Amino acid sequence: MARTTREQKREQAVIDIINQMFIIAGHEVTFEDIKDRKDDWFTDWTMTVAQSEEWRAWGIAYLRKNLKMNKKLAEKEMAWFNVQWGLKYTDYNI
Repeated sequence: MARTTREQKREQAVIDIINQMFIIAGHEVTFEDIKDRKDDWFTDWTMTVAQSEEWRAWGIAYLRKNLKMNKKLAEKEMAWFNVQWGLKYTDYNI
């Protein structure tokens, strides 16, 4: 059995982190449901700011453990995840 490459681990991380976002936000949606969509699918569902913070904390821990990232890099990656794929907030106040 071949070892998992770094690229395969990164691809799996995207799937796992998106799936966990939907779980934390309470939506019965998975990466499989949205992977082929070319539209702004992430605007179809929402999460609270607290759920987003929980997701980011989960993602940082995941990236540190599975991709051996240091804390600062994992935080930066999750910030990008949130910008790129994060759901809209229902309770964000400027």
